[in-house]
Amino acid sequence: MDISSFSNHCNALFDKAIEDYHKLDTIEAPYTNPYPDHSLDNLLFKKNRIDTVQWHLEDKIRDPAIEPAEALRIKRRIDALNQERTNVVEHLDMMFYRKFSGIPRLPEASLNTETPAWAVDRLSVLSLKIYHMQMEAERKDAPQAPSCKKKLEILLSQRKDLSGAIDQLLADLKAGKKTMKLYKQMKMYNDPLLNPVLYEKGS
Repeated sequence: MDISSFSNHCNALFDKAIEDYHKLDTIEAPYTNPYPDHSLDNLLFKKNRIDTVQWHLEDKIRDPAIEPAEALRIKRRIDALNQERTNVVEHLDMMFYRKFSGIPRLPEASLNTETPAWAVDRLSVLSLKIYHMQMEAERKDAPQAPSCKKKLEILLSQRKDLSGAIDQLLADLKAGKKTMKLYKQMKMYNDPLLNPVLYEKGS
């Protein structure tokens, strides 16, 4: 893991994964993760693929003419993807934790507001926003094209800032200036033992 250019690596991988998806542009298209099992890039690709599928499901569920049964099916799939996304991010954070856990911490070392993987999660979604905003900005029949071009500039600026922040966080972790803890998301609504709607039905 080359932390000096890690965000550039992520952005390039995410952009390519999104472009590859749109060659067929269908949620049900078969695909193969091109990276070795258990590798960092395998997880990054998987993370972005989940985000990309979820992006298009979120579009579909907003169709005002959608049948209620289909909307419910999509909502359940979005919920499952949310849990899968969380699992992948937590796996990524474990990889970061293992890389930096042996480094001595400086006395003034502090926690960051978010872990490296949750920042990468935002970077993946930002890549999707940039792809689709650029598509709208270039669409000839789009009445909002001028507005979309301005929004695209903002998104690109956000990606530059977030990328720099991620690289700085990793550099600070490597130097012992930052410390890192692992936290589970503790999602309760997916747990039949913690969601009252689910456990009351079983009682």
